[in-house]
Amino acid sequence: QLQLVESGGGLVQPGGSLRLSCTAAGSTFDLRPIGWFRRPPGREREGVSCIVSGGRFTTYASYAKGRFTISRDNARNTAYLQMNNLTPEDTGTYYCAAMNKLAWPSCYFDQESYGFWGQGTQVVVSS
Repeated sequence: QLQLVESGGGLVQPGGSLRLSCTAAGSTFDLRPIGWFRRPPGREREGVSCIVSGGRFTTYASYAKGRFTISRDNARNTAYLQMNNLTPEDTGTYYCAAMNKLAWPSCYFDQESYGFWGQGTQVVVSS
């Protein structure tokens, strides 16, 4: 089993930055692609970014490209999402998730492929 806990959310002004962390308890974190998702207020959960187990392959949603950076430190069982130049449209609950497949060479935003989810961390971008 794998348990994920997100942290790093909060209130930030437009143009500001936040770094979210996703820390895992349990084994196989280092073998699983990790995804970040978000649920804006009143909207469906959507993919933000994902990274494969070795970190060489990443995917970003169009709105995240150039502003967000995903990374991971397998020695610390932690994945990160650095978010820069935040706008009010980035407000929402951010979740990290681990894919079911081990050592998979790619990642994507099919949420059914992710079997382990954190509880989420709230991000509010407002002046």
